[in-house]
Amino acid sequence: MKLNKFLTLFMALVLSVVLAACGGDDSKDNETSEGSTGTETNNEGSTSTSSEPKELNLVFMSEPPSLHPGLASDTTSSTAINNIFEGLMTMENGVPVEAAAESYEISDDLLTYTFNLRDSKWSNGDPVTANDFAFAWKWALTPENASEYASILYPIKGAEAYHSGTGSADDLGIKVVDDKTLEVTLEVPTPYFLELTAFKTFSPIHQATQEANANWYTEADSIVSNGAYTLTEWVHNGNLVFTKSENYWDAENVKIDTVNVAIVESEASQMNMFDAGEVDFLGTSYGSISLDAIDRLKSEGTLKVAEYSGVYWYKFNTTDEVTGNLNIRKALTLAIDRASLITNITKAEQQPALGYVPNSVDGFGDDEGYFKDADFEGAREYLAKGLEELGLSDPSELEVTVSHNTSEAHAAIAQFIQQGWTKELGINAKLDNSEWQVYLDKLSNLDYQVGRLGWIADFNDAYTFLEMYNSAKNGNNDTGWENAEYTALLKQSVTETDPEKRTQIMLQAEAIMAEEVPVAPIYYYTNPYVVKDYVTGMEPDALGNISLKNVDINK
Repeated sequence: MKLNKFLTLFMALVLSVVLAACGGDDSKDNETSEGSTGTETNNEGSTSTSSEPKELNLVFMSEPPSLHPGLASDTTSSTAINNIFEGLMTMENGVPVEAAAESYEISDDLLTYTFNLRDSKWSNGDPVTANDFAFAWKWALTPENASEYASILYPIKGAEAYHSGTGSADDLGIKVVDDKTLEVTLEVPTPYFLELTAFKTFSPIHQATQEANANWYTEADSIVSNGAYTLTEWVHNGNLVFTKSENYWDAENVKIDTVNVAIVESEASQMNMFDAGEVDFLGTSYGSISLDAIDRLKSEGTLKVAEYSGVYWYKFNTTDEVTGNLNIRKALTLAIDRASLITNITKAEQQPALGYVPNSVDGFGDDEGYFKDADFEGAREYLAKGLEELGLSDPSELEVTVSHNTSEAHAAIAQFIQQGWTKELGINAKLDNSEWQVYLDKLSNLDYQVGRLGWIADFNDAYTFLEMYNSAKNGNNDTGWENAEYTALLKQSVTETDPEKRTQIMLQAEAIMAEEVPVAPIYYYTNPYVVKDYVTGMEPDALGNISLKNVDINK
């Protein structure tokens, strides 16, 4: 997702390693409580009885840009959606398990999945049916709806053709057998398809609500959802309140009654709130730890660092005269001292990214990278070539602007890189920051030169890091770059069933990215976080996911 995908990207930035593919995963604490008796276990293992409603206090770093499962592309929106909507499957400890689907069968040829839905309800009391899933998926694939994540549905037979305008909805491999049975036929065997059905774009949509109000997802009182929580309050740019849904099929195992989420842009303010006991957790995807607090938290022994399958990178607008120049892009990419950035700025055990797919992803563990970190000599050689091609005689004549969303952490990283480029290359580097939604619009409209983002894996496969660049038209590309050979390799990887051959194909694609550098990888994420000792079940997995359904408070 754009981190990065959003504020999370943004949060993740500081948090780092999983804001992209999924590497290892933390075990979630799935403690259960006897909600009917009000009995709970405290930190010493004894029991206490309480009838008081349980409230959890969290933060988002920005306003969620969209709470429509078919439109959301950032981490903040995804985090909210994952708690108010539920797909056929959900991820637990890195493994897909049944959610809205009670069971499923897979055909011998691995092409047909039959999902049997459990008896569940929407927040308004309507039954959740197979048609709700079929409608949502077709909605996301309809070109006019401009879903940036439509391509994640491409494993479904006919999906890419329909979305590109060359196919028909009637040819889609999505069949509603009856209200409780959904049959899905794939183009080719897709080993991670069950994981995909846990992703937000595969969530159902209440059809009557969508057809009655196209903007239903913009206000709390018009959102009809099927997850463990409902959104009962949304003060834009202020706060959100999630309330346990009594219509949820597994409501008796949801421990927290109310989740209050304040929107707080400043990491320093978030840290102050945590220290004051006003916030119970800080870390992706609920806020971000202030860089200034990292050393203190380490010394106190309260900082936790989880694996995080993601990459923090700087995208280049390849349609711009300056950053459209390959030699300039190579110079800027090589002239970043990643190791020093991590040691002096981010400080959360991140690893320098010298490629585009984290080493935590299956098949990429031995990837040592495509270039040297802090290769200033090589950077100057490429810069000289680029300046000549641009008709410039001196580095000081070259002006490059680095854009980022408003964030103390992103600003600190940008300043470090800006200073390095000025010192080592002698160019005129400037900084530009914007509020999150404005920033995303800049990227989408190619109204920038260099722009920061993060990418957190949507599933544990290299494809999730490479697929967005298969076309300049891909909603998550934001660079204007495309390469015919690269696109062909990615298509080949989809149809290759031999795991080793498929990995080699994707490594070839990654090598093309490294040669043309539409993106400068900077570091692989980790996810630093802090959590109050009375909160259990709030350990992020390798994708940064935390299911509030599994969280409990024992005071």
